[in-house]
Parts: sequence; C-alpha cells; structure tokens
Amino acid sequence: MGELCDRILCYIDTGGGTDSLTLAQQWDIDHQAIVGAVKSLQSLGDVVKTEQLTRKHWEITSEGNEVITAGSHEYNLYSAVPTDGILQKELQNLLPNYKVGFSKAMSAGWITFDKKSGIIKRKVENISDTVRDNLLLIKDSPQTVADAVKLEYKKRKLLQEVTRNIFSLSAGAEFSVSVSKAETDITTDMLSSGAWKDKTFKPLNLDALGAPPTRGHLHPLMKVRTEFRQIFLEMGFTEMATNNYVESSFWCFDALFVPQQHPARDEQDTFFIADPAVSDKYPADYCAAVSKVHSEGAFGSTGYNYKWREEEAQKNVLRTHTTAVSARMLHHLGQQKEFRPVKYFSMDRVFRNETLDATHLAEFFQVEGVVADYGITLGDHMGIIKEFFRKVGIEDIRFKPTYNPYTEPSMEMFGYHEGLGKMIELGNSGIFRPEMIRPMGIPEGVQILGWGLSLERPTMIKYGISNIRDLVGPRVDLHMVHQNPICRLDK
Repeated sequence: MGELCDRILCYIDTGGGTDSLTLAQQWDIDHQAIVGAVKSLQSLGDVVKTEQLTRKHWEITSEGNEVITAGSHEYNLYSAVPTDGILQKELQNLLPNYKVGFSKAMSAGWITFDKKSGIIKRKVENISDTVRDNLLLIKDSPQTVADAVKLEYKKRKLLQEVTRNIFSLSAGAEFSVSVSKAETDITTDMLSSGAWKDKTFKPLNLDALGAPPTRGHLHPLMKVRTEFRQIFLEMGFTEMATNNYVESSFWCFDALFVPQQHPARDEQDTFFIADPAVSDKYPADYCAAVSKVHSEGAFGSTGYNYKWREEEAQKNVLRTHTTAVSARMLHHLGQQKEFRPVKYFSMDRVFRNETLDATHLAEFFQVEGVVADYGITLGDHMGIIKEFFRKVGIEDIRFKPTYNPYTEPSMEMFGYHEGLGKMIELGNSGIFRPEMIRPMGIPEGVQILGWGLSLERPTMIKYGISNIRDLVGPRVDLHMVHQNPICRLDK
C-alpha cells in the first residue's frame, strides 16, 4: 500500500478513531488526497471501518478577504467623509462600493445626509470596523461569532457556508498496520514459484458484466433511409427494384424525352461504360415510338426536329438518376391490358461526373416518387409532396417554376427548416410530359406525377453535418456512426 495509507493505519493504531478532515488539517495535506487513501483502504475489506459524514463550515469569500485587507465598505465611506462634509456626487466618484457603504453607514448611524444640499457629514467622532474584526475572528475561531452575524455577512457575500463530505475512521474487525493489496489475477510466475499460496486474492464477482462484443452499427444515412421508407409505405407507395446501376442511354435519357444533344449526356456529367460499351435491351416497337417523338413529334408535340440515332441510345452509362427505373416501371404499366392507378417510390445510388466539394459527390442517393392515375392535377401533386414533407418534419413548403426535359409543368421544392432557420432546396418535381409517357402505352387522360430529392441533405441537417464528405467516404468519423441514436425526424 501507499505511504499515506500506512500513515493512516499507524495513526488509528496509536490514536484511535479520527476523521479524514482532521488528518488533512493536522498533516497539512489536501483533503482529497486523504479521501483517496481512505478508498484504497476500503478495498482491503474490513481493515478500516469507515462512515461517510457531512460537515458544514464557514469560508470567507474573495470579497470578504478584500474587506479584511482594506476595511469594510461602510468604514471606508466614513473615513472618506471630511469633518466639514462632502457632496454626495463627489463621494460616489471616490468609492467603487459607495452604494453598500452608504446604506450600511446610515444604518449604523455613522453619517447624516441633507437631501436639499446633497451634503454628507459625519454624525459620530469615532467608529470601529466591526465587520473586519468579525471576519478576522471567523477566520481563526468561527464559533466565537454569533450565527445571526454570520448569516448577515452571508447575505453580503462576505461569507459562504460550505458542505464537505468526510470519512470517520476507526479500526475494523481485520485491522492491521501491515497489510498488502489483494491480487486480482493469478500469473504464471505465481504458479511456477508457488507464491500464490501466500497471496490474498480479491473474491470473484460473478455478477460483473462482461466486455460488450464488437458489433456493427447503422450509418446515419441508412437510419434516415429507413425512416423515409416507412413514410412512403405509410402513404401507400410500393417500392421499385433499383438493382441496375448500369443503364443504356435509351432508358436513362431517350425514354425520358431528353434530347441526344443535351449537355447532361456528355462526358461532363455522365460516366460512360467502356465494357460493355453498348446495350440493345429495349423493345423494338417502343424504340421506334421514342425515335418518332424525338425526331418528328407526336401527341401534340413537334419534338426536337433532329435525326435520332439509335447508336447513341445504346451507349451504356452509370445511371445519373433513378428516373430510369421509373421509366422501366411505367413502360411495364403501359403494356397492361387494363390500366390501374399506382404509387411507386425508390431510394438508391446514382452517379454523376461532379466536381467534389462540401455539398457534391460523384455518387449519392436519389429519393424518387411516382404517382399515376386518371385526372390528377398539379394541385394533387403539391398536396402529396406537402404531406410527405409534413411527415418528414418540414411544414412550410414553397414551389418554384423550373425546366426539366421530361416534366411540364416543373417545380423545384423548398422548405423552411426550423433547425437551420431558413428555406432549403428539397428537390425537383413535375408532371411527366405526354412525349414521355404516351409512347409507353399510358392511356389518354392518365397523368403521372414525379419528384426526386437527395437523401444526403436531410441526413446532414438531421445530424448537424456541414460537409458531405464527412458523411460519406474515408473521412467519416466512426465514433459519430457508433454514438448517434436511431434517427427520429422532428415531427
């Protein structure tokens, strides 16, 4: 055991019972050091009998020590008043604690104040600084000063009453001045030398919990995705299969009425696949209908008036949006003998040749929703979007007109986020154009609503992440992943 523990045991052996505060004062040692030694002795069993007690005592505050050094406020004010008096304004400028000093000196009957002339004069010839004298007495022997006086000084913040936890100490049933710390482990050296026979071991704690096993943790992005999926399912949506990372340009662009000369299709925004470079997995009759609407127009549209090239449509790309999945599903819907209303959603990765920065990645999630039915309007579209975001926790939704090749009208969505205190962009939306859905076989009168938004942005907002690269990639803080609770959007 430590030297301080041995010293305590010797004191108890010769002097009997004591307490930790008494030892600290007698030995001029910090009380917490004594407490630490006492806790070490407690670990030995019943060597020392201890009982935790509370003891209150008075301590002089920093302001009280200033009074001891420089005198009380009322004494200093009296001393600053000349025999022929002084104007109140002048005295105020002389003393930093004028207000307290004036009040206490008046109460003690040391001074007078003429309100008409504003002059303060001495009322008595001699005074004594009882406040300073009492504080000096409290510092050395506090029991000599009345409790009422102490409480008065406490109100003036010259004193403070401190409660301290101490330990009473006495010899226990197994008391000894020479003890050794019980061993916690038996080692190979103890076994080979036989030293274990003379050692004292701590008893086994069979109720102690074992070390927690290493386990996996859900990434915050996955937690928010689970929450979004639950919201879609609550609203009656069906999830689309999104297992095609590679799509032909036909499904990714042409089927969506995106012109072949559109900037989004060049190498600035799209990752083209080298092997296999092309694909012709699309229906021939549907391909012919798409070609016609692009080059000649149909369904009331003049099209783009250019020569549509199938070899351009066959180029394989990493999909730039999950709307390619929606196009496949809607084409399948258009081939059914009898149309039935549907509500689809998907959440999966998309890829774009973006410049990486705090808000952009080359690989990210797109959250997509599609609703198809007879007679639905832009008002229905806005209502569905508002309901979705209401469940997410964003009540104030605004819409702004924009342009998309495959929707008309088209709208960007903005919402007010309470946490950020401002409007944020939520995504893009619109009603799919006839040039896109009629070649698929979707009947006249059927309107299809669609929207897409990011998954990363609401996740960053939810978890207070300002740089998207701290959410996805090698810079992710694994401690953040382990410690963050299950996502609960602020509803």
